Amino acid sequence: MSQPAPMITKDGRFAYEAAGDPGATPLIFLHGIGGAARAWRHQLATFGNRFRAIAWDMPGYGGSAPLASVSIAALADALQQFIEQLGASKPILVGHSNGGMIVQKWLVQSPKLARAVVLAQTSPAFGKADGDWQRSFIAARLGPLDRGETMTSLAPSLVKELVGDDPDPKGMELARECMAGVPEASYRAMMLALIGFDQRSTLGDISVPTLLLSGSKDNNAPAPMMAKTATFIPGAEYVELAGVGHLANLERPGAFDEALGRFLNSLATKA
Repeated sequence: MSQPAPMITKDGRFAYEAAGDPGATPLIFLHGIGGAARAWRHQLATFGNRFRAIAWDMPGYGGSAPLASVSIAALADALQQFIEQLGASKPILVGHSNGGMIVQKWLVQSPKLARAVVLAQTSPAFGKADGDWQRSFIAARLGPLDRGETMTSLAPSLVKELVGDDPDPKGMELARECMAGVPEASYRAMMLALIGFDQRSTLGDISVPTLLLSGSKDNNAPAPMMAKTATFIPGAEYVELAGVGHLANLERPGAFDEALGRFLNSLATKA
């Protein structure tokens, strides 16, 4: 697989990878807490022949500058600034996990700026800040770091617990590389930024074509929850990938690309 050269926005704040004609429709991929721009290389290669396929390093990841204060709202503001830096008019956004939360928040402030969105293996809410489930989730993720583990030492086990049946070996190698490369400070900040996230009340306001994509073996964004979420978004499509865990684009890149491709083809008929 070709490796796109890392790129930096004019303001120097955002690193990203891209493929395809700069004049084509922008297709922007946003990774999750354990990811990186390079996690999307298969998709950049697949869709770069039709789109300007772009994957950012989220602020605090790779070559992107960290935010002074991390929250989903601040990340949504950063996304808007990234889009403006690229001059990306009417982009299609594909947000995975935490990236999907950022897209949801961004849609509230920029409801008409996207051509369409894909919410992949994500949730509209993380629950109450003082909830037992939320506290245990955060403790399980950050506890090992508190006890002296590193992102590099944790990466194999973290990735293993995220995936479903028969994941692609090359995809899993890349997933481990991405997870190991996440700065500990960014991982901690992003985990804490989840607390209190709740966009359930704004789902009905989403006014662009939307695909919700889930994995049947995903324990972080369970398929039944995502299917229910789809019912609150006007006209949303829902696709569930059988046997797939939380890292669909890396576990089953072919199935992920096929589902995304069908959605993108349907947009062309609606244009």
